[in-house]
Amino acid sequence: MDIFEEPETGGNAHEFTVSEISGAVKRVIEGEFGQVRVRGEISRVSRPASGHLYFDLKDDRALIAAVSWKGQVAKMSVRPEEGMEVVATGRLTTFPGQSKYQLIVDDIAPAGAGALMLMLEKRKAALAAEGLFATERKKPIPYLPEVIGVITSPSGAVIRDILHRLRDRFPRRVLIWPVAVQGEKCAPEVAAAIAGFNALSPGGAIPRPDLLIVARGGGSIEDLWGFNEEAVVRAAAASAIPLISAVGHETDTTLIDHAADRRAPTPTAAAEMAVPVRLDLLAWTGEQGARLARAIGQRSETRRQRLADLGRSLGRPEALTGPARQKYDLWSDRLGPALSAAATRKRAAFNAVAGRVRPGLLTRFIGIERSRLGERAARLEPAIARLRRDAARLNDQQRKDLDALSARLTAAPVLRLASLKERLASIDRTRLTLGYTETLKRGFAVVRADGAVATSKATAGAASGLEIEFHDGRLSAIPAGSAVAKPRKAGPGTPPDQGTLF
Repeated sequence: MDIFEEPETGGNAHEFTVSEISGAVKRVIEGEFGQVRVRGEISRVSRPASGHLYFDLKDDRALIAAVSWKGQVAKMSVRPEEGMEVVATGRLTTFPGQSKYQLIVDDIAPAGAGALMLMLEKRKAALAAEGLFATERKKPIPYLPEVIGVITSPSGAVIRDILHRLRDRFPRRVLIWPVAVQGEKCAPEVAAAIAGFNALSPGGAIPRPDLLIVARGGGSIEDLWGFNEEAVVRAAAASAIPLISAVGHETDTTLIDHAADRRAPTPTAAAEMAVPVRLDLLAWTGEQGARLARAIGQRSETRRQRLADLGRSLGRPEALTGPARQKYDLWSDRLGPALSAAATRKRAAFNAVAGRVRPGLLTRFIGIERSRLGERAARLEPAIARLRRDAARLNDQQRKDLDALSARLTAAPVLRLASLKERLASIDRTRLTLGYTETLKRGFAVVRADGAVATSKATAGAASGLEIEFHDGRLSAIPAGSAVAKPRKAGPGTPPDQGTLF
């Protein structure tokens, strides 16, 4: 009985099991398409740990699932990659477990670049020519951002992985901007999210992030196509906030990866790039603190030892100050006699000068000075009169200054005379102190022979008359042996001979 014939109407129609229907479909497909060559674009490539290769072959209207077993993959000369247009040789079969048909691929030959990949390469070249992918445009990632903005789907494993990784490494404040990560809404929402985070004002009600993460899990090129759109690429390149792209897995590459400041192979890796490990920082800080303490201790000990060595090389203080103390004592002992000798020399020089001072010389000096002073006073009166006449034409302040100057000029002769008188009195006191009159008061006398000072006995004896000066007056005398001093004979009433003074 043919299973595709219409069953007889009635209650005794044959009942087929699911396995019978699946087996019949499998036999028909394998019988009709034993060996085929299929041209299409590869997408959704998967390489599990078993070594088998799973992918899809598609064109603009349909898609066929394909699989190559581990042994067949090892024999392939060309490894299939996403976006490649290939000619696959194999046989059609079904997979009853999922009620689908698939192509068992034995070999693959390249047939040219796929349409999507060709369009992607053209867009990439155009954006690169504008400089959107230039290295100098990329900004450094902050070492420890305060706020992190995450642009991703709010539901899914991606956001949970990021939050969990941040919590384990270094908890930070996270702002989530929910977007569609697949489909026609993906590109405009992602671009708007990047621009929206950059539009936040620093210090506002909503804090402006220090770092942005655009994240999505893995998928086919069609699933990730929204992150290849020009709007997303331009928004990422124009972002003033540093941006990490974490779209797809390590083998997935989109245009936002080239425009971002950093590319992470996975969303979890993006979280690791965003923040350091807090425990590592604490350990490093503790280690640096310990190193600093050790360095300070070693430095202090080195300086202390150096100071002790220098102190030992200095010697005792007594040895350093002993010679200076001894020299001080020596000069102290010599200072007293030296001062006495110097005073004696000065006194002798002064006495020699004072002995040459004569009253007549002082009188003549005073007369000369008085004459000069009179001449200056005579010249001063006309000058003062002239200044007074000129002062009538001066203002009050100048008149005051002139009056003060006139007063000073008037007082100047008086002060000068007083100074000269004081100086003369001082010189006269010096003269009297050092003169012979003071010596006479102590019991000495001056003997003059014929008007001149007699300095010897012969001079006094040869003189016709002597004059002796005491401190209270002068006395005339006649020297013995002179004609005037010869003795007369004594007569009645003549007093006895008194002799001479000498």
